[in-house]
Amino acid sequence: MKSTTLSVLRRTYQQLQNLVDQLYVAAQAALDNEDFSDASLLESAADKLYVEAENLDILISELEEQ
Repeated sequence: MKSTTLSVLRRTYQQLQNLVDQLYVAAQAALDNEDFSDASLLESAADKLYVEAENLDILISELEEQ
């Protein structure tokens, strides 16, 4: 595996984590404003991206072991 590929994967993982954090913050703000449907939508999107980020982290770990 080329180091440039791993570097891109690591940056992408970090960007996904940042997006997840932003979505959870926005979901909490919506919940605080009693915008329950928005909060649910934002939290659901964050949950899905979190899973994708964790899958990417596993892939990166496996590639680094090779």
